Amino acid sequence: MTNTLDLKAEQRDAILNRTLKVLDQRFYQPEKLGNGWKDAIARNRPAIIGASTTAAFEEAITRLLEELKTSHVGFFHGSARRASSRAALSATYLADDTDEGRRWIFQDVHPGGAASLAAIEPGDILLRVGAEEIIPPTHPTFPMGETTELTVLTADGKERTRSVTVARPKGKKLHYVEPKLVVGNRLQDGIGYLKVAMFPGMVGVEVANEISSQVEQLGNVERLIIDLRGNTGGGIGALRVMSLLTPRRIPVGFALDRKSAQRNIADAKNSFPRFDRIPASKKGLWLLALRYAPMLVKKSPIVLETEGLGAKPFHGRIVLLVDRHTASAAEMIVAFARENSLATIVGEKTAGRLLSATSAKVGHGYRLAFPTGAYYTWKGSVLEGTPIEPDQSVAFDWREARRGNDLQLKHSIELLEKVLTR
Repeated sequence: MTNTLDLKAEQRDAILNRTLKVLDQRFYQPEKLGNGWKDAIARNRPAIIGASTTAAFEEAITRLLEELKTSHVGFFHGSARRASSRAALSATYLADDTDEGRRWIFQDVHPGGAASLAAIEPGDILLRVGAEEIIPPTHPTFPMGETTELTVLTADGKERTRSVTVARPKGKKLHYVEPKLVVGNRLQDGIGYLKVAMFPGMVGVEVANEISSQVEQLGNVERLIIDLRGNTGGGIGALRVMSLLTPRRIPVGFALDRKSAQRNIADAKNSFPRFDRIPASKKGLWLLALRYAPMLVKKSPIVLETEGLGAKPFHGRIVLLVDRHTASAAEMIVAFARENSLATIVGEKTAGRLLSATSAKVGHGYRLAFPTGAYYTWKGSVLEGTPIEPDQSVAFDWREARRGNDLQLKHSIELLEKVLTR
């Protein structure tokens, strides 16, 4: 494989052309590839072909892809040496004005992730990564396989150094130190609390089992908070959360690629095959492969349907906690709850990033990540670019977080105590 530092102009041109060909053939919304897109290619091509460094080449292609104005698009090399903060740290952040100027402030810090292990807490203000001062809109990145020193301003007003170790991901995992996927607790007055950090894996057997295990350990709770803040999605494991919202089997939604989207969905959706059960172990995956392989070959849309887990004592008294980082499969849960009036949604509006996506090789070790289909709720809503507004809006207050106060969680508890009681 050619080292990216040794790419010649003709090789960069070949990578660009392969990238454009993949998009022309498989991008979910071909109408976005019209004259405006062609103009963008012409404007950006000189910078891409003439890039003097690997970083400049990658940045130039990234700028071009940003012209598509859609989520789930990315350009990266298989031997990438740096990781985004969200994947590397299992944490999210927002930009705001502080006494140190405009800075990134940690919002969601998932237990067990790299940021959590480094004692970073919600409300901590990021000042520097190594010796480099980080000021929005510049995002921090972290070298993989190394330990990086972060300087944060903690709640007591002191600058402290936090050491973050970012290991290389194994296999297809997106996170480098995977956080604790599910946390369950009993809060006051018998309120159950379930936090799900992400839904790894295409089918999500492990996370689904952990969700069920944690709910069982909560015992006979009659009210439940499901915390999806900072959950950036993943795979079908999200179906287990949706199945906990209702005793019945209810159709959830489906993804359509560019060819299927041309059909009359209102007439056709009832004939689509259905996925309505996450297997209890990975041994059941081969049965799924046998059952759904012909449909995948035909590229037939598959409807997600809840598993019919039966009545739970907390049904009708559920709060979904969400924020600006709740995305993808986690947004599917929120949309399903909204359409079927199964929970009260509290927090901030969601990210509005819900597409099915894949990646393809485009030469010399590079891959293009791109969306192949849009997700439709059962009632026909498309969530890409349309954040879901909460039923009750409670913003993340980082100053209160620095005092140890989670106002969104507090509001949810009060809601269940006063409004959703029997």
